[in-house]
Amino acid sequence: MKPGDIRALTAEELSLAERNTAEELWKLQFQHHTGQLSDTAVLGRTKKRLARIRTISHERTLGISAAGAEE
Repeated sequence: MKPGDIRALTAEELSLAERNTAEELWKLQFQHHTGQLSDTAVLGRTKKRLARIRTISHERTLGISAAGAEE
């Protein structure tokens, strides 16, 4: 997801996306530790997606507008 797509989500959708992405990351880390994960690059992509979601959520909490920062 691109930052613009994440910013378009409602607060409920953002919370759900964060929860789902965190769960997905946990499952991927578990697979990695048990040797079942073949593409380890997906870990980094998932971590970045979770960080983007959490950053945008925090921006909304603080009331920060990202009008010129959309990519």
